[in-house]
Amino acid sequence: MTLRQECLWEQLTPQPPAGPELKGEVRADVCVIGAGFTGLSAALHLAEAGQRVCLLEAHSPGHGGSGRNVGLVNAGLWIPPDEIEAGLGHEVGARLNRTLGAAPSLVFSLVDRHAIDCQLRREGTLHMAHNARGQADLASRCEQWQRRGAPVELLTGQACREATGTERIAAALLDRRAGTLNPMGYTRGLARAVRALGAQLFERSPVQRLERQGADWCVITGQGSVVAPRVVIASNAYTEGQWTELRRHFFPGYYYQVASRPLAGTAADRILPGGQGSWDTRQVLSSIRRDAEGRLLLGSLGNGAGKPAWFLRAWADRIQRHYFPYLGKVEWECTWTGCIDFTPDHLMRLYEPAPGLLAFTGYNGRGVTTGTVVGKAFADFMQSGDERVLPMPFQPMRAVAAAGLRSSLYEAGFSLYHAGQCLRVVI
Repeated sequence: MTLRQECLWEQLTPQPPAGPELKGEVRADVCVIGAGFTGLSAALHLAEAGQRVCLLEAHSPGHGGSGRNVGLVNAGLWIPPDEIEAGLGHEVGARLNRTLGAAPSLVFSLVDRHAIDCQLRREGTLHMAHNARGQADLASRCEQWQRRGAPVELLTGQACREATGTERIAAALLDRRAGTLNPMGYTRGLARAVRALGAQLFERSPVQRLERQGADWCVITGQGSVVAPRVVIASNAYTEGQWTELRRHFFPGYYYQVASRPLAGTAADRILPGGQGSWDTRQVLSSIRRDAEGRLLLGSLGNGAGKPAWFLRAWADRIQRHYFPYLGKVEWECTWTGCIDFTPDHLMRLYEPAPGLLAFTGYNGRGVTTGTVVGKAFADFMQSGDERVLPMPFQPMRAVAAAGLRSSLYEAGFSLYHAGQCLRVVI
């Protein structure tokens, strides 16, 4: 069976009619650049508050990392909450932990309020320990979150084996705050809601320049412009062109996924029977989840678009046979890759580089919830002017040193690790 290079989520989500391109001059209260999780959330909440919003997208909503996401509706960051508070200070760190710990509930509420069809499941996520060190890490994370009142539980023994469907995992951290969804369905649903609220969403309208004009900003595309006193740059890892310095403030990384044909039967039903999405504690992690039609989705860090189909198939076979050998041979249907903006400390950054101009970097692979939260927070900040509504304070813009080299080294390391997995040198 041919392994197709196409995003599963895009195939499963009905394609709406193409939106208009920006032509001529438009005036707005806020111009949002980028129709991913953050930009759509910002536009949605601004429109709900009665603001005139113009949203510019270089391609179509969800084209970038949002639509190519794993679809884990995670709570918190990759970093344990104690480390966040130690690094940012107790007050700021606690605010960030509270905000992102509650982030899944914001996603769930938007899906409910706007009747978004995105295969949403609210059964939580499972962080799986692949060895004793991983188990110790999860036990520490569990204690830290429980101390903060979060509904998390460390599963071991038979409970862990039943929840994960594998004998290879000794412990798994169940986070009941979290869930899974079809990220393209969520993104297109947000775009539909934005339009229904009267906001203008222009597609195939990449930004070429951003200029100050008195008290306003002028956002210029190939065939038009938007004049607004406030601008949100929400293009993230898919920022294109030389009109902004934002690309110097993160280093790009990649995440690929491989999806099987729909699976059915007793053996398939053993895999994540509770409907949770999961990922393991390896330094080069593997994510594992099912979709609504029973497909097995495996993913890992790295650029799958740069690898031959036989390599990706061999990698997927290795991971599947390690964790779920009872499945037998699995037919892999499609593969796709998304780009992630990384920061060296794995913390996001919020910026206000000039009056009326907001931006961010560094979701580090947690875009579904973090993007939704930051978009709403930016909308709230533009309404109130109160920085305390943000999940963390604005920071000065400091470029990431040797961003291109970091990206290349990461990719080389990921590729070597995956080759080792295929050759059974590591697992």
